[in-house]
Amino acid sequence: MIVEDEHAFHELYEKMLEDTNYELIRAYDGNEALSKLHEVKPDIIILDMLMDMMMGDTFFLHIKSMPEFADIPVIIISSLPESEFKNLRELDPNLIYIDKLHVTRQGLFNELKKVCCLDEQHEVCGIS
Repeated sequence: MIVEDEHAFHELYEKMLEDTNYELIRAYDGNEALSKLHEVKPDIIILDMLMDMMMGDTFFLHIKSMPEFADIPVIIISSLPESEFKNLRELDPNLIYIDKLHVTRQGLFNELKKVCCLDEQHEVCGIS
């Protein structure tokens, strides 16, 4: 699931992930993402922090407080400095941060490999 309010970044992340077997779910704010979580549980969430309606940190706190979603890995891609997310990392030590201004396809794949089953061909393991 990509939770991002800017269409251009949705397109960028989708382009970066087009060679994977991921089914991408779009959400443009935290409220929409919470609604979609009840329809389908994603393998991973790519989360922006600065959004209209519900900020990323509020969304993060919501999902980590809900047992059915607390185990979903989260990658924060934000222009805010990593130091802003120390309190969130206390809730989830596996939280990953990528600087939005320097996100690359390879950097995103490297982080995805850490939190989910992604092989060297950038395919989700176990999905044909």
